[in-house]
Amino acid sequence: MKSKAWTEKFMQGVFFVAACASVLAVALICIFLFANGIPAMREIGFIKFITGQIWRPGSEQFGILPMIVGSLYVTAGAIVFGVPIGILTSVFMAMYCPRQIYKPLKAATELLAGIPSVIYGFFGLVVVVPVIRSLGEALYDANIVETSGDGNSILTASVILGMMILPTIIGTTESAMRAVPSHYYEGSLALGATKERSIFRVIIPAAKSGVIAGIVLGIGRAVGETMAVIMIVGNQARLTSSILEGIRTLTGNIVIEMGYATGLHREALIATGVVLFVFILIINLSVALLKRGADHE
Repeated sequence: MKSKAWTEKFMQGVFFVAACASVLAVALICIFLFANGIPAMREIGFIKFITGQIWRPGSEQFGILPMIVGSLYVTAGAIVFGVPIGILTSVFMAMYCPRQIYKPLKAATELLAGIPSVIYGFFGLVVVVPVIRSLGEALYDANIVETSGDGNSILTASVILGMMILPTIIGTTESAMRAVPSHYYEGSLALGATKERSIFRVIIPAAKSGVIAGIVLGIGRAVGETMAVIMIVGNQARLTSSILEGIRTLTGNIVIEMGYATGLHREALIATGVVLFVFILIINLSVALLKRGADHE
């Protein structure tokens, strides 16, 4: 009994140390970011830094509004492309998929999560960019848009990011739907509802927390993705209203210039990381509030 009690205390200590290590890692990242980023914001001017439209390190002009808007554009585009397809795919896999094709389909969706982001970027560069370029030229010739773009654009990045977030949304949503008690679905059918109505009015609302969690995890990947986006988004630090033109994201801005940045330029890039970090915190907080509201309903 003494040996068992000692083992339990030892394992409790191991778990406590592991938990503390996770908290410490987050704390150290926060300290590093804010300790190096806040002074740069103070020197540049917080309002000027956030709302400035010109990023020209050689002239010490550090405005990141184009990168903030660019990140919002590609993330919103990824949501538009990825979320509906991901949810409908999870519905098919959980409620309609025949046993013969379930395992291959499940393996395929899991394989999507294991593909390196640079491969997605290369696929976008070779396949998607020419298609978007041709589409832009056709729209321009028809006088529908003012510029055709060269294919490296918000639309291209949105399509690729939409593909990249699919496995996260599909896996989480399918698991949430399968966790709903079967009598919910059976009771709905017994009351005369169709299969589709039972799924979309009973199963999915009951799995709302899991669905929201999957969407948020997908958004987190879309916001933080760097390599694939750099290869296909154009990397132009400017504001634009056309999805056929290129932009630059917050993550792309950091990666492109950190290798040679020094002094205030380097600190401004770290401050960009602070803005991105706060952006992620706001998303997580919003989702936590949404999940809390869903759980109280």
